[in-house]
Amino acid sequence: MSTVIRVEVIGRDNVNLTNPLIIHFPVNNYTNHSTKSYIYSCQYYDEQGSNTWKPDGCNTTQISDDVVECSCDHMTPFAVLLVEVINIDGQHWEILSYISYVGCGLSAVFSASSVLLFIFNRNAKAEVSNSIHVSLSGALFLLNLSFMFSEWAATMTVKEVCVFIAVTIHYSLLCSLTWMAIEALHLYLLLARVFNIYIKYYVVKLSLIGWGVPAVLVGSLLSVQQLTDPFYGAINVTISNSNATNPVCWITEPLILYSVNFSYFTIVFLFNTIVLFIVSRQIFKLKKLDNKHKKIPVKDASTVLGLMCLLGTSWGLVFLGSGYTSYPILYVFCISNTMQGFSIFLWMCRKARPDKQKEAHSKSLSTVDTFIIEKQKE
Repeated sequence: MSTVIRVEVIGRDNVNLTNPLIIHFPVNNYTNHSTKSYIYSCQYYDEQGSNTWKPDGCNTTQISDDVVECSCDHMTPFAVLLVEVINIDGQHWEILSYISYVGCGLSAVFSASSVLLFIFNRNAKAEVSNSIHVSLSGALFLLNLSFMFSEWAATMTVKEVCVFIAVTIHYSLLCSLTWMAIEALHLYLLLARVFNIYIKYYVVKLSLIGWGVPAVLVGSLLSVQQLTDPFYGAINVTISNSNATNPVCWITEPLILYSVNFSYFTIVFLFNTIVLFIVSRQIFKLKKLDNKHKKIPVKDASTVLGLMCLLGTSWGLVFLGSGYTSYPILYVFCISNTMQGFSIFLWMCRKARPDKQKEAHSKSLSTVDTFIIEKQKE
């Protein structure tokens, strides 16, 4: 939307300037005939890296309809670009923020309660399923807690605080997705397999996957970013109908956001959907069996199926809202996912019922749980 201006001083380091370089760009007239939203963005051309235009280190201020001020902390080729932006209305942003903060706070409290219930309840430790539930609760607790500090950390002058929060959010998010996939795997073993399976160090191996795979991914990104631009830090979310922006701590590089997060979630979601189909098919078969021959009560199997939906289906709304702002989807997504910790807590309480009810419920125990317990006794 403007001419390209190159500013440099030969033989000097032209980055991290104490006094920012300020340029006033006359911009071309543009008429938006589409339903999409666009904004002016001051960007520089990264000649030594990805050979693309990037906004890093530049602030954009529209002085008038035909003049844009660019303030940058380095000297490189500059220009004003017209970029598509996904805006959120200011009023909706405020409402969604309240829902997210209240929901994340409650989810964090109930997730912590699930962990404490597992620690102090002997019956809860007897089943492998509860170990998986409490691990997912731990990941959700870390995700909700770190997410609540994302806006606060973005306003801190010490950038390392925001980077730490962004890394924590990313790691806990990947952990939550991984433990959802493990929940699906365990449900498959619980309902779809008709014979006992003994896996040595079952919980230990699941823990290495649930906590280790995300650690490897995030650690690799932290290692790579030492050679390139930072992948984690503060980003600005544009508020529509105003010139305001809201800074949050998150992934600054869109390529990393989509190549890692979106692809990782897609794999987990597809896997969970396949398991959901297999489990639903198994439940349909169980309904046709005579009560004397039922391995698992249909009521209990339906409850497990409901848990499967709680741990994966609501996250699929991200596909419906990808690429545009849909407020109904945003509201449902915020409400359902922030209450995920509460749902797991109710499930844990149900599994921690008195012994009499637990004995009546014993037929619904996982074949993996039962067989591992027997092996441990041997």
